[in-house]
This record gives sequence, C-alpha cells and structure tokens, in this order.
Amino acid sequence: MESEGSGEHGPEPPPPMRDRLAGIQKGNSVCSRSYFVVVMVFVHVYILNVIALLLYVYYSNGGQNGGDTAGGPGPTGPSATPAPEHRAQQLRQQDGPGPYSYLPRLEGIKVGYKQKIELVNNKMHDMKTLSLKPLLFEIPNFLSEKECKLLIHLAQLKGLQASQILPVDGYKEAMENLEISKADIFNLLDHNQDGQLQIKEVLTHSRLGNGRWMTPENIREMYTAVKADPDGNGVLSLEEFKKLNLRDFHKYLGNREITLNDLVRNSQHTWLYQGEGAHQVLRSIRQRVIRLTRLPPDVVENSEPLQVVRYNAGGHYHAHMDSGPVFPETACAHTKLTTNESAAFETSCRYVTVLFYLNNVTGGGETTFPIADNRTYEELSLIQNDIDLRDTRKHCDKGNLRIKPRQGTAVFWYNYLSDGKGWVGDLDEFALHGGCLVTEGTKWIANNWINVDPNKARQLWFQQEMARYAKDDQESQKEWTVDKSYKDIHVDL
Repeated sequence: MESEGSGEHGPEPPPPMRDRLAGIQKGNSVCSRSYFVVVMVFVHVYILNVIALLLYVYYSNGGQNGGDTAGGPGPTGPSATPAPEHRAQQLRQQDGPGPYSYLPRLEGIKVGYKQKIELVNNKMHDMKTLSLKPLLFEIPNFLSEKECKLLIHLAQLKGLQASQILPVDGYKEAMENLEISKADIFNLLDHNQDGQLQIKEVLTHSRLGNGRWMTPENIREMYTAVKADPDGNGVLSLEEFKKLNLRDFHKYLGNREITLNDLVRNSQHTWLYQGEGAHQVLRSIRQRVIRLTRLPPDVVENSEPLQVVRYNAGGHYHAHMDSGPVFPETACAHTKLTTNESAAFETSCRYVTVLFYLNNVTGGGETTFPIADNRTYEELSLIQNDIDLRDTRKHCDKGNLRIKPRQGTAVFWYNYLSDGKGWVGDLDEFALHGGCLVTEGTKWIANNWINVDPNKARQLWFQQEMARYAKDDQESQKEWTVDKSYKDIHVDL
C-alpha cells in the first residue's frame, strides 16, 4: 500500500470541489445543521413580515393600489378607484353585522410623496404628503375657480357672524359654581408638578375665560395688578397661590378693554348645508370628500355642514386643535344627541379636517402647523423665552410648516391617531395648527369636518339611529341633521 502523497507519477490531484464540500459537511454536520435551522427561521420570519406588511398596506388603502410617485403612471379608469358606495359595501361584508367597524386611513409614505387620486370620474388629481405628524396632504385644484366664487357668494347670501370661542358670562358662572379647592386648581395648572407655577404653564390654559389671547406680558401685568407675585420673579408657589382671590383675576380681565386683535380668533363664518337637496356644487364637494377620505359615505353625510370663514385684514386664528380629547367625563357632541348620555363636558369629535382655500391672499394668511414632524411633543416647549409658537400674530414664521393659500387647493389631515385596530385612537397633538395674520386683503376658506366618535359603540349606534330617522321621514332627517345636530355648534376647538 502506497503512502499518502507518494507514487510514481507524483502527488495525486486534489479531489473535486463537490467531494471537498462533502468532506467539510461531514466533519461539521452539527454546526452546519444548526446554522441551516437558524437561517431558515429568519427567512420564514422575514417572509411572514413582508406578507403581513403587504396585507396591511392593501387593507389600509381600502383594497386598492396606493398610487405612484410623481412622474410615474398612476391608476386610471373606473377599475382603479371603486366608487365609495361599493367600497363601503365591501367593508360591511367583511366586517359582519353593523354598519362598519373599520375606517380606512390613507398612507403618507414620506414627506413629498405624490400619488394620483380620482375624485371625479375620469379625472385624476395629484395629492402630496406634507407631513407625517400629523398625517397631512395637499390636493391642488380640488375646487375650480367658479366653485370657489360660488361658495363665497352663498356664504354672503346666508350671512356671516363673528366667530365665538367661549362666552364670558357662562365661564364666570361655571367658575363660581365649580367646587374645587385652590390646591387642586394649582395642581391642574402645575404641568410639570414641580410645585412652582410658571408663566408658560398658565399660558397653556390661556384659552379659558372670555376668549382673550394671553401673552407673557399680559400675565405679568395681571400679576402686578392683583399683587399675585410679591417677589416679582414670575413664578407662583402654592402658598402664594392660596392667598389669591380668584375673583380679582376675573374682575381685572372684565375691566380691561378688549379688541378683535386680542381674541383667540378674529374672523366671521357661516354654515352651508350639504345634504340631500342642497346646491349641486355643495353635493359634489361632499362626494369628492368621500372619495378623498375613503370613509363610509354615511359617516361623511352625517357630519357637520360646510363652514365658510372670512378673515379680513388683521384676522387670525391662534394655533388650536380642531377636535378635543375624549375622556370618560366628555361626550362627542354629535353622538350625544342619540345616545342620551349625560356628561360634564362636550367636544366636537372631528376625526378628519378638509380645508379649502377659496381665494389667493394678498398678504399673510398662511396655515401654520408649528410642530409638524417634530421628533417629540411637549406642551411647555411651545413657549420658550417668551416666544409662543401658538401665537399666529407674532410668531407664525417660527413654525415648522406653513401652507400658503392658493385658490382651489385643499389640505386634508387626521386629528386623531389610529388605535391600531382600524378605529379612532388618541388625539394627534401634532395636528396643532392656526391661521396666520392676514396682513393685506381678505382670506376666504371653507372647512369640512368628518365626525367620528372614538367610542365605536356610540358611533355605530348614532349611525343606526340616523339611518332610522332617514327611513322614517326624509324631511325629518334633513331637519334633524342640520337644525338640531349643528345649530349650536359654532365653537371651534
């Protein structure tokens, strides 16, 4: 037997590659098998995640393609965007009994992303993502110039009234009847719970009272007038606060002359009915909003009428939320009518805002989102070094995002986050927005708010009751929806 590597013809050639790999595998069978198992597990997990993501995007877009970026071919034709009625029927079939249990929500993808949408048959519109926090879109040419002028004309014929925030007398009466100690009030105002009441903490509640907008200078003047801050450092301790007579604050504010520029909002508005029998342009706008939001038609139809707003030169609206947070002590104004629930407070539950610019503004009048796409949100950080980012008369230029009014353009955003189950979740604090000071000319806008109760059971009951009223008497439904549901809702949160 020859020794390894010896022979007459020199060393033997190396074995084929396949044989060498086999040898390696035999020598490391345990290691290779473990490695293979780990790799396959990761591969399967990855594939499952990809499938889950695709399904999520598919159903989030109502079972449609999401559209292409600018320059790419977008979906066209009737098959690309099913009619809203068909989409709502599909949702009902998927969700079983009840009107619906899932609210479609558009995908923003990324800031600057453009997609095609079909708002009317055989006509495509561009929609651009302006921010992800809040989820905010811009749609140029949503309205034609003729439609914009018609809405302004109809509003003038209807008559506009001064926009109100909170009535003075009602607030005073509520404060006098409020059974709460000064220590409790102090703790409510003391945002960071450090036992010291700072001016910016007081300013976070400055929308209370008679609708007057308070500045750091206003607070210092008020402290001096009522001798609230003996050491003059602008900070109140609990002991200093307990010594105060709150009636002195009300008396001070009541004796101060107030101008339109001092209000939280300086504008005039009216409401235009959009239901069955309304002007064909108003009906058409509502149908386009249904297609835009992809929400069930009955949700949109049972929401607030169209609000038309005029800001004259000097007009503004300080940064605010369109909708209020819903706590156990609060009820949504629209569902409270049918659920007969008693609650200490009411709020307008506005899931979606669609804002239309009806004219080009000569100077100012931008819509600002001061903290859009901030990494984090902290209420007290809105006021730094006497600069209040919510102040649209003085500091509109310091916000993260400003949208210039362009006639016919619509902007659309969600005021609430998703709850992860296809329904309304928490209030999106990044949806804080306001109307910048109109420095020249007049600004006309219109608002469509889509009302959804975060409490799913209450919303579903509301929709069923409204459907019952409509079935019983079509005329009664019109009267109920407009005159009863919204005749007193002129307080914009």
